[in-house]
Formats: sequence, C-alpha cells, structure tokens
Amino acid sequence: MVKPAACAATALFGVPLLIVLCLTGAPASPAAAPDLTGEPSAEARRDIPHDYLRWYQAAARTTPGLGWNVLAAIGKVESDHGRSRAPGVRSGENSAGAGGPMQFLAATWAAYGVDADHDGRANRYSAPDAIYGAGRYLAANGATQGGRHLRRAIWQYNHADWYVRKVLDQAARYATSAVLAPAVGGRGIIAARAALHWLGTPYSWGGGTAAGPTYGVAQGAHTRGFDCSGLVQYAWAKAGIHLHRVAADQYNDGPHVPRAALQPGDLLFFAHNPNDPATIHHVGLYLGNNRMVHAPQTGDVVRVTRLAGEREHEYAGATRPTNPHPA
Repeated sequence: MVKPAACAATALFGVPLLIVLCLTGAPASPAAAPDLTGEPSAEARRDIPHDYLRWYQAAARTTPGLGWNVLAAIGKVESDHGRSRAPGVRSGENSAGAGGPMQFLAATWAAYGVDADHDGRANRYSAPDAIYGAGRYLAANGATQGGRHLRRAIWQYNHADWYVRKVLDQAARYATSAVLAPAVGGRGIIAARAALHWLGTPYSWGGGTAAGPTYGVAQGAHTRGFDCSGLVQYAWAKAGIHLHRVAADQYNDGPHVPRAALQPGDLLFFAHNPNDPATIHHVGLYLGNNRMVHAPQTGDVVRVTRLAGEREHEYAGATRPTNPHPA
C-alpha cells in the first residue's frame, strides 16, 4: 500500500581502519542500481498475466534504473497482479483508504498518477495507469539509484521491513534467469539462493553468522544484517559447509578456481593487493552470467552486481568451498 511520500533518514557510518572483516577502505558512496533485471524467469511467465508483464516492462523502460521485476513484485504483493478480490482492488477502497491493483492512497495518486492508457484520465483502478504511477512514485523516492535507496523507496510504499524483504525476494525470483545460471553443482546453487533470499538486508560491520543476520560491532552495533563474509558463511551453511568467518580465511576454504571455470556459489575475493591473499578485504558469491551477490559496505544493502565491476582492479581470485565439516 502506497504511503504519502516522506523523507527517510539513513545513518552513514565511518569505515574503521581494521581489515579483519569486510571493508572497502573508503566511506560508503551512493550505491549503483542492483543489477537484477533481465528476461522473466519461468516463475514470472507462469505467474504474471501477459498484459501485466508487458506493462511492468514498459513502465520500467520509462524509468531507467528501476527494474521491471521490482514493479512486478509490488504488483504481486499488493493485489496478485489485479486478481485479488479483496476490497479496494477493483473498486472502492480498503480499510486504509487504498485502491487499485497497485494500492494507491487517493492523496498519493493525486500527486503521482499517470494516464498510461491514454483514455484522458489518470485512474488508479486502471492497471497500466497504476503500474506507471507506481514507477513514478518509486523513482521520486530514489528507487532508480539502487542499493539502500531502492530499499528505502520500497519502504516508502509500505512502511514495514517485512514488506521490503518480501518485495525484493519476489523480484529476485521473477528475474532469476538473469542472475543465477543453471545448476552445475547442487551445493553452490543452494548457497547462491540462500544469499539471494536476503537481498535488501542492511550491511552491518561484523554482522551475520551461519544462522542468519545479527547485530554487528563498532559502526555495525546498531544494525542487524550481514557483512560480506557473514553473508557467505550463512549461505554456505545452508548448503551444509562450514566456512571461516573472515574473508581472508575463507580464501582457503576450498580449491581455487580459474575465472573461466566459475560456477554459481563460488566465492569471489578482492584484495588491496590482488597478488597477496593476506590483503583480502571483500568476498561475494558468484551467480553465473557475470554477476555476483554480496554485502558491499557500510550504508549499503545486500545486492546483485556485475562481477567485479568497480572492484575489477582488486579481484584476487575465487574459491569453491568443499570442506566436509558440518555447519
């Protein structure tokens, strides 16, 4: 349900000098848009009505930086793509005053409504109008900037952390074919999917264990989430393999893999000096199709990016976890 637009404060923390956990070596910068979009997954084609899928994709093209799958995920959560018979979806309003397939409040619709079907009026009960309006509203709240901005924009749509998590999880499933290559090794796929489940979770310095997100230490003490090595430790625990807690130690938790032979779930390492494993300071999980999922830095969230990307010059190699010890 769309809430009236408001400013949401985001605390930014300084980066400590220690390198025993995941760091970037510089203060957090605005995050790039999460690279989640691509061709619809089998689940998306099965679940989303053809017309709705076309409208989600078209609306996203008018809002560069906003994935069609994020719009589709909101449409799924709000009204099951207009199929819900709950009050307010097809006519009237629900108990909170929201109406239409994207569940707009009247006041918010007045500010962000779009006449996408060109019938002469912006109508929140018209699916194309509502979908384009949702894109406009999300963009106004920073969704096109990605990272923590996307998470905050979705939170503005419905002020609940569970809602943000649910939308991002659904968005990942709708575009899985774009971020997760077909299975080559079963455990790697399990680990990759486990990490994708936490898309949008805040980065927390020292946060995360094999059991899930936790409050961290230092500047992460008041943030429940994951740092980079905490996320991969959790993901591989779901696949039945125990990893060390610190990124530099995780580098030796399995055989090293050439870049050309990467498989989903492989650990990708980044170092201040790529020729010296002792300087490793960051780790992510490979997804296939030249993409990885990782917890980037303080002020950011768990997200998908292209492999290496701005960290290309720091790429130090990859490891395929194989130790047999139970997590």
